[in-house]
Amino acid sequence: MSTSSENNKRIAKNTLMLYFRMLVMMAVSLYTSRVVLDTLGVSDYGIYNVVGGFVTMFSLISGAMTTATQRFLSFAIGEGKTKEVTSLFSTAVIIHIGLALIILVAGETIGVWFVANKMNFPPGRYTAAIWVFEFSLLTFLVSVINVPYNAAIIAYEKMSAFAYISIIEVVLKLVIVYLLLITPFDRLIFYAILMAIVQLGVQLIYASYTHRKIKTCHCNWKLNHEYFKQMTSFVSWNLIGSLAGVCKDQGLNVVLNLFFGTAVNAARGVAMQVSTAIYRFVANFQMAMNPQIVKLYAAGEKKEMFKLVFRGSRFSYLLLLCLSLPVVIEAPFILNIWLVKVPDYTVVFLRLIIFTALIDSLSNTLITSMHASGKVRDYQIVVGGLSLLTLPFAYLLLKIGYSPTSALVASLIISVVCLFARAALLSKSIDFPAVSFLRDVALKMFILTIGSYVIPMALYYFTEVNWWTFILVCLVSFVSGVIFSYYLGIEKHERDVIVLKVKEKLHRTN
Repeated sequence: MSTSSENNKRIAKNTLMLYFRMLVMMAVSLYTSRVVLDTLGVSDYGIYNVVGGFVTMFSLISGAMTTATQRFLSFAIGEGKTKEVTSLFSTAVIIHIGLALIILVAGETIGVWFVANKMNFPPGRYTAAIWVFEFSLLTFLVSVINVPYNAAIIAYEKMSAFAYISIIEVVLKLVIVYLLLITPFDRLIFYAILMAIVQLGVQLIYASYTHRKIKTCHCNWKLNHEYFKQMTSFVSWNLIGSLAGVCKDQGLNVVLNLFFGTAVNAARGVAMQVSTAIYRFVANFQMAMNPQIVKLYAAGEKKEMFKLVFRGSRFSYLLLLCLSLPVVIEAPFILNIWLVKVPDYTVVFLRLIIFTALIDSLSNTLITSMHASGKVRDYQIVVGGLSLLTLPFAYLLLKIGYSPTSALVASLIISVVCLFARAALLSKSIDFPAVSFLRDVALKMFILTIGSYVIPMALYYFTEVNWWTFILVCLVSFVSGVIFSYYLGIEKHERDVIVLKVKEKLHRTN
């Protein structure tokens, strides 16, 4: 059996395990979001989203370290240097403990000051906001320390661990919903405390699993100066990308809060919940694929790596498109049957966030390829610099009087520009076929997206709103996406494989 075939089977197996995890988490997440929004109210739900989001802005450094840890572990495994993994892992653990201490100091000084003096909360809710901040910060610090353990699970492709541990997590979140309904205490503060306890427990389980199941990944508390130097050098440039990501996601939430208050934060929070639930399908596929991209590069098999990058980008986009088509078109109906009260701007926010996610789904394999090469300086300067423009661009639009929607439009535009920049820079650094990628992947995806929307959109606008037309539009949307994906998004040899697999299944059934 060829290496490519083995890799494809491993990716498929890991993707199935991650899909099981995602389906369980998505179902519980959508249910708990509805109950929590109704129980806390729009204002308090907005407070939790914006304050929790502000805490994750301290992921500037830890985000870069997460990428570095996963890259170096996967690279060492790909090169067959398993004996060096323990030293690399121990160095990563020590670095992350140091980062957690830095973030703790920054959070308790700059963070507390900003929340208390600059953010916009309803009267009488500042104390609750500070409590939310403190427990969100505690949860985040534990997740920072736990990064090497999660990175080890991904690098060794132990995806079943994520699936099984997620069951524990979602059960605990269901318990939180029940306790939130019956508590006599301030529900926002109580919710923050319970969420912190659950996340702490889950992170400890991940660490325990890594220690018991992956023998090469245990901390011997010895700092390898060579690995420390390599990782910090890699991170120093990735900080630009981490800063850009923080500004684009959580920074945008803070800017919206400054201009419009917590109600708009609640709308974006709800939209992000739905979008994230859909995107998990793609994220799980990419999580299963990313270690293979790094390992192929480390083994010098660039041709195979490029094929995987092309295939990964196409399949990621097509999967997200087929799943998101019904949601984008029927967003008002879906939100009204899901939530007791839909915050203003939620529908348009959801649509714009999904469109941005579609663009980003094309970019993720390119990002992994650049990280695999280790040649990140020029990439981070250019792409990171472009991404950083999201925040000032959005701030300027809001300052001159545009609606909250304009901030998300700015984010969408920057994502498109960054896609082209990533392809061009990858071509320069590792001879990536950027023109072929933009023509055979990006352009094809744009054309088939337009085609996929025509029939279901016409059906949506020329029929009355009720359950029957909702079901019909969703069905037509999904079928339209699948048909256009099959004939325009999938290559001929891939269609032949699909047809062969279907015939084999039918033959076995008969």
